[in-house]
Amino acid sequence: MTATTQVAYEDDLDYEIVNGHKEVKMAGASHGRIGGKVLSKIEVYLEQNAVGGVYLSNTTFLIGKNERMPDVSFVSAARFPPEGEPATKWEIAPDLAVEIISPNDIWDRVNQKVEEYFAAGVQQVWLVSLPLERVIIYDSPTQTVTLTTNDELTSERLLPGFKCRVADLFAR
Repeated sequence: MTATTQVAYEDDLDYEIVNGHKEVKMAGASHGRIGGKVLSKIEVYLEQNAVGGVYLSNTTFLIGKNERMPDVSFVSAARFPPEGEPATKWEIAPDLAVEIISPNDIWDRVNQKVEEYFAAGVQQVWLVSLPLERVIIYDSPTQTVTLTTNDELTSERLLPGFKCRVADLFAR
């Protein structure tokens, strides 16, 4: 653990380590509610399909030189180390990173994070937009599909057979 990482974990706030500096993760109630829904939908799927693990926003992944905490993440079982899940942070990128986008997020920074994820080996990124009630699926930094509340969210490559109505994620 680096000195920077040690400082980051000395209080109860959630931080990402970006370029050697800690950045507090800010999230409102809607952000947490929707992140919880995404996580629970994937968890229900995984109860029937043991293909990996799904993780909350306080799980840290080494993304290049940075330590990132996606709002929801998935790691396929094939990539688990022989000893199982790490006791602290993952030394690998997740297969799927989900970020809940709030009205105060800056799109340049969101796009930079998407690019970081793919450079580190993430296979798919879901950006869940609170203000627009949309899910943007990235299969690469430049290949996207935008889903509305009329669509169904799937991920055949990572979660074969997983289906979730986008409208269900935003329902109150």
